[in-house]
Amino acid sequence: MPEPTKKDDGQPEENVAPDSGDGPSENSVVITPKEAKVATKDTEAIVTVTEPEAAVPIPAAGAPQPQPVVIVVTEIEPVEGEVTDPQPIVTEPVENGHNEPAPTKAQKRVEVTEVKEEEPRTSKVPVSSMKKSAESIATPVKEDGSTPKKLSIDLPNDSDPESTRGRKDSVWSMEDGQPPEEIDKQVDSPPLSTLLIEQPQSGSINVGGDISFVAKVEAKDLLRKPTIKWFKGKWMDLASKTGKHLQLKESFDRFTKIHTFEMHIIKAKENYAGNYRCEVNYKDKFDSCSFDLEVKEVAEGSQSIDIRSAFKRREHKQEEVPEVDVWEILKNARPDEYEKIAFTYGITDLRGLLKRLKKTKKEEKKSEAFAKRLEPAYQADKGGKIRLVVDLADPTVELKWYKNGQEIRPTPKYIFEHKGTQRIMVINNCQMNDDAAYSVTAGDEKCTTELFVKELPVNIVKQLEPVKTTVNERIELECEVSEEGAKVKWMKNGVEVPTGVRSRYRVKSEGTKHWLIIDDATKDDTGTYSLMATGGTTEAHVQVDLKPLKILMDLQSVTVLLGQPLKLNCEIYPGNVPGRWYKNGQLIQSSERINILHRAKNHNLDIESSTIHDAGDYTFVPEGYSQTLSAKVHIIDPPRVHLEALNVQDNTVTIVAGNKLRLEIPISGEPAPRVVWMKGERVILDSGNRVRAETFADQTCLTIDIAEREDTGNYKIVLQNEAGEDTASVKIKVVDIPDPPEAPLVPDVGGDWCTMTWEPPRYDGGSPILGYFIERKKKQSSRWMRLNFDLCKETTFEPKKMIEGVPYEVRIFAVNAIGVSKPSEPSKPFIPLAVTSEPTMLVVDDVTDTTVTMKWRPPDTIGAAGLDGYQVEYCLEGTDEWILANKELTEKTRYTITGLPMEGKIFVRVKAINAAGASAPRTTQHSILVKEVIEPPKIRIPRHLKQTYIRKVGEVVNLVVPFVGKPRPKVNWLKEGQPIDQTISIRNSDCDSIMFIRKAERKHSGKYELSVQVENHIDTAMLDIQIVDLPGPPQAVKIEEVWGTNVALDWNPPKDNGNAPIIGYTIQKADKKTMEWYTCIEHYHRTCITITDLVVGNEYFFRIYSENMVGLSESATATKDSALIVKEGLLLKIPEYNDRDFTEAPTFTQPLINTFAVAGYNATLNCSVRANPRPKVVWMKNKITIIDDPRYRMFSNQGVCTLEIRKPSPFDGGVYTCKAVNDLGEAQVDCKLEVKGGFTFFELMKRGVPLHLIDKYMNESKTSEKPESEKKESN
Repeated sequence: MPEPTKKDDGQPEENVAPDSGDGPSENSVVITPKEAKVATKDTEAIVTVTEPEAAVPIPAAGAPQPQPVVIVVTEIEPVEGEVTDPQPIVTEPVENGHNEPAPTKAQKRVEVTEVKEEEPRTSKVPVSSMKKSAESIATPVKEDGSTPKKLSIDLPNDSDPESTRGRKDSVWSMEDGQPPEEIDKQVDSPPLSTLLIEQPQSGSINVGGDISFVAKVEAKDLLRKPTIKWFKGKWMDLASKTGKHLQLKESFDRFTKIHTFEMHIIKAKENYAGNYRCEVNYKDKFDSCSFDLEVKEVAEGSQSIDIRSAFKRREHKQEEVPEVDVWEILKNARPDEYEKIAFTYGITDLRGLLKRLKKTKKEEKKSEAFAKRLEPAYQADKGGKIRLVVDLADPTVELKWYKNGQEIRPTPKYIFEHKGTQRIMVINNCQMNDDAAYSVTAGDEKCTTELFVKELPVNIVKQLEPVKTTVNERIELECEVSEEGAKVKWMKNGVEVPTGVRSRYRVKSEGTKHWLIIDDATKDDTGTYSLMATGGTTEAHVQVDLKPLKILMDLQSVTVLLGQPLKLNCEIYPGNVPGRWYKNGQLIQSSERINILHRAKNHNLDIESSTIHDAGDYTFVPEGYSQTLSAKVHIIDPPRVHLEALNVQDNTVTIVAGNKLRLEIPISGEPAPRVVWMKGERVILDSGNRVRAETFADQTCLTIDIAEREDTGNYKIVLQNEAGEDTASVKIKVVDIPDPPEAPLVPDVGGDWCTMTWEPPRYDGGSPILGYFIERKKKQSSRWMRLNFDLCKETTFEPKKMIEGVPYEVRIFAVNAIGVSKPSEPSKPFIPLAVTSEPTMLVVDDVTDTTVTMKWRPPDTIGAAGLDGYQVEYCLEGTDEWILANKELTEKTRYTITGLPMEGKIFVRVKAINAAGASAPRTTQHSILVKEVIEPPKIRIPRHLKQTYIRKVGEVVNLVVPFVGKPRPKVNWLKEGQPIDQTISIRNSDCDSIMFIRKAERKHSGKYELSVQVENHIDTAMLDIQIVDLPGPPQAVKIEEVWGTNVALDWNPPKDNGNAPIIGYTIQKADKKTMEWYTCIEHYHRTCITITDLVVGNEYFFRIYSENMVGLSESATATKDSALIVKEGLLLKIPEYNDRDFTEAPTFTQPLINTFAVAGYNATLNCSVRANPRPKVVWMKNKITIIDDPRYRMFSNQGVCTLEIRKPSPFDGGVYTCKAVNDLGEAQVDCKLEVKGGFTFFELMKRGVPLHLIDKYMNESKTSEKPESEKKESN
């Protein structure tokens, strides 16, 4: 171990151990200042010792180890009493690992002394608290290596970190090898953290040998593999140098969760020796370590190592190929040369270097005016003197001094001196106001500094002494301090003592002595008093006690009549003690009626005219004492009831029923009288529930919680006490709202109005009825609407603006001066209705010898009452009597009038009838002759019967063939000239003929002839009916040939084609082992086929179905023989298939179709969607999602989406939407649903359907019926 280095003061300096104990020892840096508390403003020392990159020979075993380099920062001792030149800012000395701070000033140069060093090389030692961009200083070494080296390092003035600026006590220090607290925060590299659990160790090998370096990182807290880099020297990244002689390997142990990184050097060469570095990064964590590799040269015939020869050769090589500082080259190079330099010197992280280079501050330009600037900060004691010195480069330049920006003029305090090129400003008698920022300008240049003035503490010389005294005595607290005129602060119980003009406290000081004086002490002055100075605090306790109290004459209890004077007096000692009078615990204050006197020992309380309130317990309390004097005063007064306080006429109190009545009547009397409340002969007790009487000291109270009509009457109050008796009476009147009227009647109803009447209420609540309020509501609603805001004086009213066809109810409120009654019972529901308009387009439809058939159109305006039916009347020409043709209303717009005289002439009229009555009649303009007209027959064949009518066996056949002709034609059906089968039903009417077959058979197929005859006129029509069935199976299915994996099949068509052409065949196969049938092909048209891709070694049977428009045949024809697929020894090459992506966005393969439904019968909407993954299907009606509606049921099976609407009504019609959504997209389809048929007007009204929806439904029904009627007319 090397000896400890001795400092100038003889104290030993501890050696600092290197970071890694396994590697070679490094040069250590220890900065040890004197004991000092540094006051810096804008300075930070930056020390960087650099060395050239040189190959260093390894000493032989037993050779002395190199001594560590120790850098010592020393200082120049400050001058006592006067500060001249600024001193360097230094840190604390290190002694036995502890810091002992002491205040010093700072100098601008720091001596760095290096002790004897065995190793003939220089060392580059970074200091973490110093900027990396500082100028490096090379330290030369003498040949013998024993002479210590000294380095001079300039400390810049503007390198103080931001955290220390603006503070007077900014201090940076370094302990045993530890970095200072203020670390350069501008470095781009990530913060250091411990990632490596095993670091590469330095090693040595012979030339041509192999060596491995291992680094391990624990991955328990890491989410991914960390990044590792191997470097040689400063910048050479070894990742690009791997090959024959260098290999990098990585491995991971899943059990221990440790990453292992290895670097193998194979057949090392001599130039492989040097310093290596391993860096590990993971997100914001970073770790690195350095290690050395020594490559030994083996001499022929000898295994010993010549250290000196190796050193000489290595030193010679170093001179031939010197290593360069890439950092310096980049700093001095142009930007366009950066890439060339990176390529030349193997720099991989060029961008990171340029970022750090950009943040490096440039060197300051040398000042042209100042040869030496002001120091960053100065410090002086209060009352001392300070000298601020600058050295000018040009003595002729005009110089100005400033304090906080204000120019300083020469005064006895500020003295300016000139010594050659030096300009000195002396500040005498420094005070606290001199603590400021100073600057000096020379021409256009300026330098600044800051002066810190330290104030000396004021110490306590003489302590305060405790004091104990009594009330009204004088108190003096005395203290002495170390400095005259010093500012001190007096405190009482931790609070500053007020010393103003009106304060009880007086403060006095003479020289170094200070007094606190209290002239007239009170008990409140008891406490802890203290004096605070800058150098300490002293305190003492002050105790103030009362003098003993003597009672010379106590108070006496008295009894006084009401209105007589009252006097109370007592005598106490000491006589100057004040006191307070209390009555029943309440403080008594002097007033015009009450007089309080205090004369010496006597204390008097006089009241000129006593009142009831003056009775009670009186107490006199001497101020500051716990003793009291007490007496009782009793005042007598006869009882009396004060009804005038009610302020009501005739002592009558009116209250509304249901409210709470609290009748408070003042009473007087001493002692307190006994109070009794009575109503008639009944006494009201204080324990009653609803009506009760309560008595208090000055009043009696009658309380009725909920007033009722029965509470009306006279109430008597009786008061009794020792002095006498008094009585009084109060009348209480209870008024109420009227009773509700009876349910109103609605005698007349119009289209939007009605007439209502009602009777007045039976009880008016004790107040006349002022009027009525009327309300109405829809029957199905619970919301009543007021119809009049001004009272209705009459008992009739006519509501208007009602909606026609909507049921209404009305009710009445009676109003008197008290309020509004409860509502009456609602009237019976009524519906405002209006008659319809007259029917339209009344025409003659048919005439016979005894009948006339009329037809017409519905009225243009029907109204909310709907249409119940029509009334048909006729009148013989020449008469005015209208005869009713139909006793019951007809709902159809066509009617036949029977029983008419032949060849008579009549007029016909039609009325529309609804709940509101009959409409105006529609009358024919001309008379009608009752005589039948012959019309030739004409068959109107529907379009779908003009071509072959096809039905399946078993289905229903229902054919309607309309025709016209008068009189009623004769109808005849023939099948191919023969009468039709008895299984076919025929029904004929005046206008059509219906053929009905309940269960169709194939024998019903054929051509049918329909003939219609009126007298000699005949019309015929032909109908072609085809009944189809399933076909029979194919015939003669056989195996024609088997080769390879192929089988040829042949067959004949079926005998029975089901009365329909064969449209295809379905071929199936089955393995003989399982006999499970699988479809090979469907809808095949030919009668021969070749089945391919059969499995070798299997034996197959085949069967075939025939197919027509009805479907597949019920049975299939199978081959009698089987086909064996023989293996031919071919090499089977399995093709490679790529997995298909079956995911796709929703697509509707079958959209929704516009549908017509019949009201009351279930309807279904169907569509199919294809999507993967399976989509979410949502059904909507008119763009509103259907959720939890029991009228709808939704199904989804194998992509088929179904919406079932249970028993739809016309209001279920609308636009329905099916929407499918998955992660890849969405799709939707729409359709329109129309519901026909349904309910009559009254059924919809009973169901509570709004009127506008009923109108819409009725109009839609009309439009759907119009095309059918028009079609019949056209035929």
